[in-house]
Amino acid sequence: MASSYDVIVLGSGPGGYVAAIRCAQLGLKTAIVERENLGGICLNWGCIPTKALLRSAEIFHYMQNAGDYGLKAQSIEADLDAVVKRSRGVAKQLSSGIAHLMKKNKITVHMGEGALTGPTSLTVKGEKGEEKLTAKHVIVATGARARDLPFAPADGKRVWTYRTAMTPPEMPKKLLVIGSGAIGIEFASFYNDMGSDVTVVEMLDRLVPVEDAEVSAFLEKSLKKQGMNILTGTGLEDLKVTAKGVTAKIKGKDGKVTTDEFTHAIIAIGIQPNTENIGLDKLTEMDRGFIQIDPFGRTKSKGLWAIGDCTPGPWLAHKASHEGVTAAEAIAQEMGNKDAHPHALDRNNIPGCTYCHPQIASVGMTEAKAKEAGYEVKVGNFPFIGNGKAIALGEAEGFIKTVFDAKTGELLGAHMIGAEVTELIQGYTVGKQLETTEAELMQTVFPHPTLSEMMHESVLGAYGKALHI
Repeated sequence: MASSYDVIVLGSGPGGYVAAIRCAQLGLKTAIVERENLGGICLNWGCIPTKALLRSAEIFHYMQNAGDYGLKAQSIEADLDAVVKRSRGVAKQLSSGIAHLMKKNKITVHMGEGALTGPTSLTVKGEKGEEKLTAKHVIVATGARARDLPFAPADGKRVWTYRTAMTPPEMPKKLLVIGSGAIGIEFASFYNDMGSDVTVVEMLDRLVPVEDAEVSAFLEKSLKKQGMNILTGTGLEDLKVTAKGVTAKIKGKDGKVTTDEFTHAIIAIGIQPNTENIGLDKLTEMDRGFIQIDPFGRTKSKGLWAIGDCTPGPWLAHKASHEGVTAAEAIAQEMGNKDAHPHALDRNNIPGCTYCHPQIASVGMTEAKAKEAGYEVKVGNFPFIGNGKAIALGEAEGFIKTVFDAKTGELLGAHMIGAEVTELIQGYTVGKQLETTEAELMQTVFPHPTLSEMMHESVLGAYGKALHI
């Protein structure tokens, strides 16, 4: 006999487990199905453990430059095994925390491989054999995985995806990073700080191509200064594994193909949704494997919902979590809960963060996108070198850029590069959600001395009122 629930969530990543918790909070009998680890890729192999690695690299960088702060530190060495062990410990702690949250919220966990047999039914093959589950609603939150190069699939030895890069069998002496999105640049930054000779190959004409062009240009200059070899507008023609590493054929901007040797390569060319072989084909609309949804997570099949990286982008953990809450509240509303008031997700208000060195953060339109959309814009740009806290921290590299509608004063976008900007961006994100204008931001009092003062100065600068530059 099939076990029956109000809601079953397929996948326990940051979208799935949050959706399950919110469903339970709303009084719905909820189950979650997970084939590998509670917490999904983000907690176990993505967002969190990578930040632990990057933190170790950051501390190592500061120790190597202790003299800049009037300190002496000698014989500084990195222990890669210990760095990785710390990262895995962080991941384990958080994954265990998810198990506690499931128990606390009385969510039934089914460990095993789930496959839909209809919009609101599925089977789970796991430790208990094959289980049949039914529900009034099913939320698909199966996430995504790294995309392979067709001519050089990852082997976990010389050619890595992010999973191997997080638990490396050895330190790369000469590393090729293919792709300069957030994942590629974060690993390039980590291994460069740890002492690897790093080359980044990007097919498009600039690094982190989704970011504002000024941010891309600043990052490239900074990474080159740190010793990285940056190749933009460059294609990878071939990658062959050898006894000592990999041989890469690289086509430059001038059309010439050169051959170079590396000890290891990391493939970071995007993601592929985990939507194959789980029964979706005949149930709903798909586009290149991504499940098509409305702003609340509904698919074309009644009772079937989808959230997170298996749906259209941006493919970010916090977007998945927000979608999970939205879908849960929409389901509760459909089931008669008058206290549930779901709000459609505005994708223009989703911040993006890249934890390289220097950090990058943004929300809303770039200057170019705003102009393409027909806006007349006012742009403010304030450098870190004009901020007292940044200078005191020894982090005077970077800037904050704001883009406004010249006619209405609406904040269209904000773009940052520099120390701790991944923490600062939320100020502008709240502002965008509240539909703020330059007037409110100018009248806001920012504490001193803080990095956040640069946010104020950038707004003032857009209107010719900056005080410290």
